[in-house]
Amino acid sequence: MRTKKYSTRVNVRAVLLILAAFIVTGTVQAQDEGSALEEIVVTAQKRSQALADVPMSITVVSGAVLEQLQADNFQDFVALIPGFSLNTQRRGVSRITLRGINTGGVATTVGVYVNDVPFGSSSGLANGAVLSGDFDTFDLAQLEVLRGPQGSLYGASALGGVMKYVTNAPNTEAFEARVKASMESVDNGDVGYAVNGLINIPVSDTFALRGTGFYRNEPGFIDSIGNNPIPSLTDPGVNVVDGTRVEDGINEVDSYGARVSALFTPTDRFSIDVTAHLQNIDSGSSDIVDADAVTLQPLNGNPVRSRYHDDYADISYRIYSATLDWDFGAVSLQSVTSYSEMEHEFRSDQAAETALAGAPLAAVTTLLFGDAETRPLSAISEQNTSTDKFTQEFRLVSAESDTFEWLAGLYYTEEDSGIDPQRFRAVEAGTDEIAQDIPTLIQASLLSNFEEVALFANATWYITPKFDLSFGARQADNDQTASQRLDGALLGGSIDFDDASSSESPFTYSFSPRYSFNDNVSVFARVATGYRPGGPNVIPAGAPPGTPGSYDSDELTSWEVGLKTTSANGKFAFDITGYFLDWEDVQLLAVINGVGLNANGGTAESKGLEFAASFMPIDGLTIAANGAYTDAYLTEDTDPVIGGLDGDPLSFVPEWSFGLGADYSWPVMGGSLAYVGGNVAFVDDRPVNFGNRDADGNILRLDSYTTLNLRAGIDFDTWSVEVYGRNVTNEEGFNDLEPAGTLPNGAIGLSLIRPASYGVSLGVRF
Repeated sequence: MRTKKYSTRVNVRAVLLILAAFIVTGTVQAQDEGSALEEIVVTAQKRSQALADVPMSITVVSGAVLEQLQADNFQDFVALIPGFSLNTQRRGVSRITLRGINTGGVATTVGVYVNDVPFGSSSGLANGAVLSGDFDTFDLAQLEVLRGPQGSLYGASALGGVMKYVTNAPNTEAFEARVKASMESVDNGDVGYAVNGLINIPVSDTFALRGTGFYRNEPGFIDSIGNNPIPSLTDPGVNVVDGTRVEDGINEVDSYGARVSALFTPTDRFSIDVTAHLQNIDSGSSDIVDADAVTLQPLNGNPVRSRYHDDYADISYRIYSATLDWDFGAVSLQSVTSYSEMEHEFRSDQAAETALAGAPLAAVTTLLFGDAETRPLSAISEQNTSTDKFTQEFRLVSAESDTFEWLAGLYYTEEDSGIDPQRFRAVEAGTDEIAQDIPTLIQASLLSNFEEVALFANATWYITPKFDLSFGARQADNDQTASQRLDGALLGGSIDFDDASSSESPFTYSFSPRYSFNDNVSVFARVATGYRPGGPNVIPAGAPPGTPGSYDSDELTSWEVGLKTTSANGKFAFDITGYFLDWEDVQLLAVINGVGLNANGGTAESKGLEFAASFMPIDGLTIAANGAYTDAYLTEDTDPVIGGLDGDPLSFVPEWSFGLGADYSWPVMGGSLAYVGGNVAFVDDRPVNFGNRDADGNILRLDSYTTLNLRAGIDFDTWSVEVYGRNVTNEEGFNDLEPAGTLPNGAIGLSLIRPASYGVSLGVRF
């Protein structure tokens, strides 16, 4: 029997805000019959469909709204997507979760796509769970988020859902060019800036080019204060007592990239789109601040922490794709070919990330290198993680029909991934200079290959004008191999691992009846499955008999029902979905026969409710609200090394989350348009990882937080200006926790959301 170990509570302020939204919805009468909410078209089922006709829970945010809200990364999506939660310490190194499907682990549960191209590792051997593609949103057509398992159409790693970036395609009909520049200050930091630009060139009636570029500099807002700072005479930024640094704005981020697309449509029945998409995210230190291990509150008035060495992360995304579409009348043949690269290079401060960090460096030196070493030394670790991925998908898609529509496809992918190298190295104390006469202390290399072939199909049968049935299935076969080697002075030489391999053949399906009461109201039910691939375990030679050489896919089955409705005049839209998820063979880290590896253990469930509403009470005013209730918990104990118990809530999942926004625009100075707007977001308190508990055995929880964003501007024919503020109440919210023992002086680490920031932007169209 399940026993909850936490209390259910709701932030009163957030509830009042949501109630206010529905009071407004119910009492303000429409005054203008000429304006209505636009119909939303999605590609969730790999064909263009009206959102209202798709029998699943989907959130769609247009590119124009993302730009207006300054929403350019995962942190900004929390306020916009029901059931979306984020666990992150720095930009680009994030674990994203839908409907609470999170128990940690190294393989992702949410598939990330750019158009029809899957991005990132499918296996559990390349840290895919925390390296989800955090793509910039400039010049997007829309962001589509499909909740619940999407195994039949999207396959591996769509266990909890899919996030799909849909870019603007080249336009053969009109020239377009614009540039947007902005400056933004952040509390406890300097002033940053951003420049975005795009150009669309219709070379002819059949050929067009589109190019997009951006650069964003976000100043750091966390300072390193050192331990009992006594500045050095030679370097005032280094503490001569213990080597900690005194620096400002250590978590600065630079993000930049470009996208170039070419569209060729020689006939009405054939098109080819070739795209190159490049992005880099270079970040300084993480967003971690020092906090009290008992109260989970920051230790200082300003966001600060102590560090000994420069720690950074450089991430690069590269996607090259070609999409072909032949229309033969009754059927179309579509081909999507892609090659992508992801690389994550980072350095961590090992002097800070050890329980000995509070000791004098001389003591650490003596422990690591013996009494013979007389000069002070310290240590850093370096790691490079990469995935090179090739995919090919062919689809046959039937023409639109009032009776039966179908598609069938073949999918192939091959991924080469590596955590290579991973090094633990000695450095001169108080500097980042490698100690040249000290050999590499530890060096590791893990190389892996993932290869998959899948057949899939999906169909919709329109049984009557009001009742239809959608169903799909996917059969996949994957093979994986992996090899590992350890070496280094601290290990006394190399350690051999046997090469490992695995194979499996998961099957997934979906079944979705839908009934339309009229053109504006429909209900649906959906049963669907998803999986996350298993894989091989690389086991050292001499491991005890019975140590498993592989682990299986975990599986999730979803049952959901939903309602979608719009008003007859098109001014109001509302959808709500309830769901129950049954998660089996959950992938977890385990220790078996003294060997740490991936394994299957335990079960979990998640049940909840999601809603979204939009309303145009008067001309120019749009009100939008969304929310989610998520009750996700273990239904069996995990391996003791994980520390999860039956009934424990799943990690970093808020029980309640809400978003509320309003925008009002009106004409000024002839054809110009002025606007004001704002949105508020509430995130409930969240349990941290299973092993972090208080004295009573309850899992520690991060506090709830509420953020408020405001904006105002004028949009002229050829230029625009906007002023805005983000998190204007300077709310202190946290996304992650580093346990005690990883920071100096017994502190824990909390990952802080971006504090109050204010900016102005100027845009020009040509």
